[in-house]
Amino acid sequence: MDPERLKGKNILITGAARGMGATNAEHFAEQGANVCLGDLDLDTAQSVADEINARGNGKAIAVQMDVTKREDNAAAVAATVEAFGSINVGVLNAGLNKPRFFMNIDEDNWDMIMNVNTKGMWLGMQEVARQMIKQGPQEHVYKLICVGSVASRKPLYDVTVYCTSKYGCLALTHCGAVSLAEHNITVNGYAPGVVKTPLWEQLDKDLVEIGFKQREGQAFEDLADTALALKKVSYPDDVKGTAAFLASHDSDYMTGQMIHIDGGWVIQ
Repeated sequence: MDPERLKGKNILITGAARGMGATNAEHFAEQGANVCLGDLDLDTAQSVADEINARGNGKAIAVQMDVTKREDNAAAVAATVEAFGSINVGVLNAGLNKPRFFMNIDEDNWDMIMNVNTKGMWLGMQEVARQMIKQGPQEHVYKLICVGSVASRKPLYDVTVYCTSKYGCLALTHCGAVSLAEHNITVNGYAPGVVKTPLWEQLDKDLVEIGFKQREGQAFEDLADTALALKKVSYPDDVKGTAAFLASHDSDYMTGQMIHIDGGWVIQ
């Protein structure tokens, strides 16, 4: 690993207090980036930022933000610029899930998931891109990274709204790429499969609650056995390398791509 692969990159990551967001922030900083960790849970995000700063590679700050509010997205961008001077990369990572069988979906469930996963991504993309356009040309392209899911390629009847929201993430990646290319902004993403994070651990409990699984842990085991070509679930460390690649100069000629990091789920 190049210890300075991301040197000079100033990166905003949403949903960065834990899971893939926190791991990416730590990994980016190890390679020289400065990172702003945006999350509703400011205390946990600040703890991650403190750990990054203690290591002495890239610098980190934390900001409290609700990705469903435009003003919070704009404030997080402004905090990044105030701390580091500019913004070069935006990672739209915030997301949540709450399973329901198709006929049990209600408006509250629909609005909660779609607002965070799709509306929140759209707002973040707009506000980060607005700042990038304001900054003007730079040596390398600006980058937006959308965190999708295998759920945009594998419809699942117990998480219909989540699947729908991630189809929206894929569409935003494609539409953003063609819309922002003239401003020297690329838009790519990565689509994890079964990643053992707090989000998936909560989902595991929720699947038991709605009667889809009999015990906690069963969803992980069943997916590994039947759905994943590699026969094992993944962890945030399995994803961070692809995220860093998309944030680096190595991916400057890519745009509109969604890379699957799913252990072979989509090909099963």
